[in-house]
Amino acid sequence: MMAGLDEKDYLEQLHGLWGKAWPKGTPREPQYRYGEIALSEYLRSWAKRQPEHPAIIFYGNVLTYAELDRQSDRFAALLASKSVRKGDRVAVFMPNCPQFHIVFFGILKLGAVYVPVSPLSRAFELEYVLNDTDAKVIVGLDQLVEMIDQVKANTKLREVIFTSFADVIPINPTVPVPDSICTPRLAFAGATDLLPELAALGDVTPLPPAGLDDVAALNYTGGTTGMPKGCVHTQRDMVYTAAANCGIALEISEKSIFLSFFPEFWIAGENLGLIFPLFAGATLVLLARWDALGVLSAIQKHNVTLTVMPVDGAVELIDHSRFKEFDLSSLRQVRVVSFVKKLNADYRRRWKETTGTILAEIGWGMTETHTANTFTTGFQDDDLDLSSQPIFVGLPVPGAEFKITDFETGALVPIGAEGEIRIRTPSLMKSYLNKPQETAEALVDGWLRTGDIGLIDTDGFIHFLGRSKEMLKVKGMSVFPSEIEALLGQHPAVLGSGVIGREDTERGQSPVAYIQLKPEAKGTITTEQLQAWCKDRMAAYKVPEVRIIEALPMTATGKVKKQELNG
Repeated sequence: MMAGLDEKDYLEQLHGLWGKAWPKGTPREPQYRYGEIALSEYLRSWAKRQPEHPAIIFYGNVLTYAELDRQSDRFAALLASKSVRKGDRVAVFMPNCPQFHIVFFGILKLGAVYVPVSPLSRAFELEYVLNDTDAKVIVGLDQLVEMIDQVKANTKLREVIFTSFADVIPINPTVPVPDSICTPRLAFAGATDLLPELAALGDVTPLPPAGLDDVAALNYTGGTTGMPKGCVHTQRDMVYTAAANCGIALEISEKSIFLSFFPEFWIAGENLGLIFPLFAGATLVLLARWDALGVLSAIQKHNVTLTVMPVDGAVELIDHSRFKEFDLSSLRQVRVVSFVKKLNADYRRRWKETTGTILAEIGWGMTETHTANTFTTGFQDDDLDLSSQPIFVGLPVPGAEFKITDFETGALVPIGAEGEIRIRTPSLMKSYLNKPQETAEALVDGWLRTGDIGLIDTDGFIHFLGRSKEMLKVKGMSVFPSEIEALLGQHPAVLGSGVIGREDTERGQSPVAYIQLKPEAKGTITTEQLQAWCKDRMAAYKVPEVRIIEALPMTATGKVKKQELNG
């Protein structure tokens, strides 16, 4: 039966379902405010239209659209003066700060290639990315230059540019500043000090825009196993992703005040911090990192209208002892991402009772697809999006297509059946850098093999069930760790969990749940009590062994490092 499905008929049926389910009043095509032009040209357009409009507010430090345009022009000129040419790779080794935006757009304006590196990287991880990309220039936070020096001799680096939080944190911040970024300014012999150097350049001649289809970024996969792979992306990928989401998945315009604390080196943070607000002409309230009081203060102080956060963050806010002290009435839309905790009806109810806004999953995506490939806006009535298997990720954004195939044969499976999620989209990576075999395995006839388990239900909605490598077979039945984790997240004592499998001679595999308790719950609950709680709420074959641990090992992007859990 599966082998007999015709792809053309299958997709025609899906497009019919998607059209029927499409929310009324939601655009069916990507929304390009200034046309399909380079993202750097969107910056120029907004700088001319609203030069004094705040582009970025960082703890009270304001960078206008005109200034961001001028400073990024200067950075492009600075790179050119250091013999950086079109196509050369420039590594960016910084946490969130306004300088990140200046550097990002300067790289794009020059036609060079942006290479983000996690500021939480160890020396060997930094060295790996630098050598994989042949980067000859790196821009780093002053606190990270020492690590750059450790690896420089083993790479092709010839230029180090540095900057500091101290250059941009005002004397009187408008919101609380985390202690971790209140560090003294450092200076380095033989390295270029970014902001003073830009100031010395003065006015420069703007460069013509780079080609939409030239390589613009090498975004490294944030996988939890193996060394990361560099996904080759273009400015067309960036601007399409924005056009397919802004005004569709996210209600964002030049009147919006958008709050983001997601790490901008990460593809989701790139979209939410660097790309979407600027594409829409909005003001970005940028935080260096997640901080509950900082988020609450920023929403109140700057009248934030839109934000995205992990479900864990939303729960932390509503459980915070000072939550009700803050006025959050400016919020119009809040989107969440299910990492450790999964969105459920109780979290939604509690959030709405206190803020008046509705928590909804932002969607599904991968680094390979520039992420943000589905949307759930418009499907929250009667908790439609929460009433079936986790995780409901809605419909494809305009321009994207999905299909579900058999993992082994690649054949289509019937609508409603589980299989591998495959996607094709205008923002699909062009290849994995320096990895032709992995590229050929991942990109098949224009479709990406995601390795994710999912299904498309009879209404056309897409559901993400987990990674194929994580799915367990218990007595021949499929068990999805994400489903168990979603349930455990509803226990009042559980801060987070990670579920893996262990080999079992009688059952094939058994699920094992590693659980981190909330601080106030430590010592008050046992593994037996948690297991009994699970038995009351799930089929017997899904009930996990429970192991309470002090802390879950986490990636820089908020995911559990399951390879470090011992089954």
